[in-house]
Parts: sequence; C-alpha cells; structure tokens
Amino acid sequence: MKKQGFNPYLPSWEYIPDAEPYVFNGRVYIYGSHDRFNGYVYCMNDYVTWSAPVDDLTDWRYEGVIYKKTDDPINPEGSMFLYAPDITVGPDGRYYLYYVLDKIPIVSVAVSDSPAGPFEFYGYVKDSEGNRLGEREGDEPQFDPGVLTEGDQTYLYTGFCAPGDKSRSGAMAHVLGPDMVTIIEDTVFVMPSQPYSEGSSFVGHEFFEAPSIRKIGDVYYLIYSSVVMHELCYATSEHPTKGFEYQGVIVSNNDIGIDTYKPADKPMAFGGNNHGSIVQIKEDWYIFYHRHSNGSNFSRQACLEKIEVKPDGSIAQVEITSSGPNAGPLQGKGEYPTYIACHLTHKDETMYSGDLWMDSQYPKITQDGKDGDEETGYIMNMTDSATAGFKYFDFKGSKLASIKVRGYCNGEFQVKTAWDGEVLGTIPVNFTNVWTDYQADINLPDGIQSLYLTYTGGGRASLGSFTLA
Repeated sequence: MKKQGFNPYLPSWEYIPDAEPYVFNGRVYIYGSHDRFNGYVYCMNDYVTWSAPVDDLTDWRYEGVIYKKTDDPINPEGSMFLYAPDITVGPDGRYYLYYVLDKIPIVSVAVSDSPAGPFEFYGYVKDSEGNRLGEREGDEPQFDPGVLTEGDQTYLYTGFCAPGDKSRSGAMAHVLGPDMVTIIEDTVFVMPSQPYSEGSSFVGHEFFEAPSIRKIGDVYYLIYSSVVMHELCYATSEHPTKGFEYQGVIVSNNDIGIDTYKPADKPMAFGGNNHGSIVQIKEDWYIFYHRHSNGSNFSRQACLEKIEVKPDGSIAQVEITSSGPNAGPLQGKGEYPTYIACHLTHKDETMYSGDLWMDSQYPKITQDGKDGDEETGYIMNMTDSATAGFKYFDFKGSKLASIKVRGYCNGEFQVKTAWDGEVLGTIPVNFTNVWTDYQADINLPDGIQSLYLTYTGGGRASLGSFTLA
C-alpha cells in the first residue's frame, strides 16, 4: 500500500452518503448521493463518483461529475435534488443508473457506456402500457432504488416507510425486462414496515429505507436501513422476490449493539440515517456505510469496514473504526488528523446527529471554508467532557508527542486508551486564535490499542491533529 487508509476513506472535504460499491474492470467504484458541506437539506449536489484499484483502498481517484440534477427532463431548473442511486450492468453491457428525485414518486434511469460516466437520461420505470411506476392507482411512492441484473431480468427494490405510517407497506420488489425500464413482474412486498411486522422476523428492525441487493452463491442478501436508522441490517432469501427473513445488523454508525468494549446500548458517535451495501473486493468482503458530520444530518461522509461472511452465510456486526480501509491497524508513529475520529461523545449523551444542530455544547467534525474547498477536517466544540476516539493503532514504544489546538479554551486534554480507561497523562491548553502545537511526552502501552482524547475545563477547544512518536 502506498499510504495508510482512514475513515472517511475519501478526502475530508468530500460528502458522499448512501454509497453503493461495485467492482468494475479491476476498480472499486462508489455511487451515492452527494451532500453539501453546511447543506440545509439532503443531497444538494450533483452525482460524482470515485474509484480505487482493488488492491489499494487508500488510492481513491475522483472521476468527476457523472450526472447533473438538471439532466432529468422533469427537473430542468434543478429545483429537485438527486436522492440515493444504484447501478447495474444491463444485458447490453451498458451501465444503468437508477434514482429518484426528491418529492417525486417515480424511478428515473440514466445510462452510460462507462462506469465512470458521464450518464445520459434514459427513461422512467413503467408498465407495458407506459404508466410510470409510482403514479398508478394503488402504487406506493418509490424511493431509494436498489438493482440487480441476472440475465435479461433486473430486480428493482424500492421503498421508504416511516415508523407508524400505515400508508407504507414495506420494501417493494419489481422485475424489469431487458430494456431496463419496463415492468414484467409487478410489485410485491418483500419486507414489512413497522405497522405490519407483527409475527414476522423483522420486529424491532423493520424496513425504513435504503434497500440494496447482493447475491452470495445462491442466496440473495437484502441490505437495508431499519426503523432505528443508525443500523444497516440484512435479510436473506433463496428467491429474489419472496421469502426474505431478517438475519441481523452489519454495522451501526454509532456502534449501538457492540458490547465488546462498552455496554451494547451506549452510543459512541452521533449517528443518524444509514445507507450502503456490501461488496467483495478480491478475497475480502466489506460494508460501505456513512457517518454524520458538521453536527447535522446534511453533511454525511463515506466509511467502510471489513466484514466476514461466515461459511453458513451469516455476517456479524462490526465495529466502526478510524482504520477501516487500512487492512489493519494504523502505525503508532506520525501526525494524524482528528477528522478520522470514529468515536465522538459527550457526558450529555445523545444518539442522533439531528439532536445537535441547535446545541453548541456537542463536539462535531467540520472544516473551514465553503463546500468544495479542499480544507482538512477537524473537531470543534470540544467542551468539558467531550471525547474523541480513534481506533486502531499498533503501538510499539509509542508516545503521544503533541496535539494541535485552537479556540477559546482553558483546560486540559486527558489521554487514554479506552473511553472509560485510566488517564495516562494530561496536556494543558489555553486560549489561542491560531492552531498551536502543545507538546507532550505520554507513553502509550504496546499493542493494538485505541486512543481517546477527553477535554476537561472551560470554553471550547478545536482539535486539529495529534502526533505519535
């Protein structure tokens, strides 16, 4: 590997949630919606894609804008935004991009000869009489398309079902013909919404949104976001349009459900809606998901973790980490930016990023400048008790040598290797308007460890980086 890999795996100034990962021609491509830094709603920017060679998930290349919101004929002024897409290769070898514009109940399709685009508008999913799916009598609104092509048939999965909404029945499946837009087998429901889940295997993890379909061997895996939002779950069936049963959680973007280093119900980040999928890259499997930044729901960033698909087909929940793309722990030497924090907590515990936007006491990962400025991210609003956690490092005679801080603050940072662990040392910090290096000489225990920095004191500190020696 040419360099170390971090979460988020794209540059800290890029905001791509809902990423669907695929391997095409020896490269991993991601297709997601596109948030804006300091955005005021979801998905404000045009679709872009990034790709990386399959043997180096640290080497991501920007492929440019692949589709503009104004490319859809019903959106010439760009007043509607592009929600989460998915892609599949049609029987003609071309790449078909499925998406829904916000506030519109129909599924649009674009096509390209290349996985890197650009894509051109192709049509709308419709029945044999030309009626658009989502507008027909009895149709439920379409949302978050997920697609899988086998031979001349494409399976299309859609849906959005808020808890308690009896007008939404669950995740839908449709079968399209070889033209990629015409329905040849009409709507069936493959997972229940919360009001209709009684007696099913989905109780407590009912379908919310984000259906994504994969196939491993002869088994179909339907990855989705449940009604608790922060988790990506999976259901399996041996048939693409029936028989799905809930199997478990793959990842939570605040680590709820993980009980190895904390209580299972303790959130370790400010989570929120989640969307992504699994992909095999060479011999390994990964889950791609997103985290929330900037103290809001509207600036989400792409992350990934390695998972294990066991011989029986099951997938255990994985921890969120700072080192997911690195194929192992990070080195116990060097300067690290704090935007790679996988844990961000406060004594006034809250689970969701949406709780933060009006409250300045909570820490948040942010950046300077405006959307598109290539400014390295950092953590701001480190108020008393705010804790940033980074995992994992391979400490070998390592020391915390310094931290970079700015802000109106008067206190100290405690250094630990567990969120509730022994304080190994402290670093006093003071008021400063510019990034200032505060020196330290704090020994870190050898082994694969986490690193936690907890602020105690008055004011608000911004934490830019830390250096291990």
